[in-house]
Amino acid sequence: MPGPTDRSRREQGGTRKAGLTADAAPQKVLGAGGAKTPFPAPVAGGDRAMSEGHHVFSALLARAQATPPIDTAVVYPLSEVALQGACEAASAGVIKPILIGPVREIETLAAGLGLDLSAHVLVDMPTEEAAAAKGVELCRKNKTHVLMKGSLHTSTFMHAVMADDIGLRGTRRISHVFIFDVPRYPHVLMITDAAVNIAPTLSDKADIVRNAIDLAHVLGIAQPRVAILSAVETVDPKIRSTIEAAALCKMAERGQITGGLLDGPLAFDNAVNLRAAQIKHLTSPVAGQADILVVPDLESGNMLAKQLEYLAGAEAAGIVVGARVPIVLTSRSDGPKARLASAAVAAMLAEARAPTAIGVETGA
Repeated sequence: MPGPTDRSRREQGGTRKAGLTADAAPQKVLGAGGAKTPFPAPVAGGDRAMSEGHHVFSALLARAQATPPIDTAVVYPLSEVALQGACEAASAGVIKPILIGPVREIETLAAGLGLDLSAHVLVDMPTEEAAAAKGVELCRKNKTHVLMKGSLHTSTFMHAVMADDIGLRGTRRISHVFIFDVPRYPHVLMITDAAVNIAPTLSDKADIVRNAIDLAHVLGIAQPRVAILSAVETVDPKIRSTIEAAALCKMAERGQITGGLLDGPLAFDNAVNLRAAQIKHLTSPVAGQADILVVPDLESGNMLAKQLEYLAGAEAAGIVVGARVPIVLTSRSDGPKARLASAAVAAMLAEARAPTAIGVETGA
């Protein structure tokens, strides 16, 4: 297996025109004189301005702005980035926020940030739990069409979403998808599941793949390339993820998973880099140019996602799919730009409206 030095010499695969792609070549790694260009320094609040290398999110935002804003239940926006993110998405014409939480505290925070809430509906709920339950209720009653997490803990938020009889479960297993805008990758890159399903079974992974493919279709990728990741690209009985990857590919071959091209197991390098795939003698329409990376479990996915964000300068949007409505699920450390991109993706999903677009039935 090539070492780190060999991998660093590989060239990025060429730009592909399907789906959301870059109009220009990927951003160069080397600066003048062959010196490495440093990654952007972290900015307070965990947010970065979108650079010229970030080409995916600007296209997503433009598409979301082409349709009317979507009524969105924003649950407990009591941090600077949570409230700013909702207000920025409203100003961009992506959502119509209904702000749910302790109204006096929300108004005090808004005043301190210089935000005008006069055009927005506020619903007074004293606690995180009450706010989460109210947001879910509004979505179930079809009064709002997107649910957005504010500054409350993810466990509290998802407990309301997953509640039996009164939650937002659909016909499939709920899963999370990161949508990445990576400066050096020529098109959108999705990673699933790095936030909801801790140790998914084979059956769970089948739904995770189906949900991601449905989302890719809404984003304009007609036949997404799905790489099922493991540590190696051969089936090894000692590595469960390789066996499950092979099974998922066979399920796709038998028509149990449709709408995309699946291949696996694939290691990360030969899933996203054509040169790496060629060195390993992999002949596959997926290898080297994946749109979707399906990770073995939450731990590996979460680490991969954060490495892309903090070491590769990537921007990430986060969406929960498979529920009755699209759910914006971002980290409390994510800045307004990530929240705006997530809201844009959720608005596109909500606009699609057809049950097949989000993998669920829409009945109450």
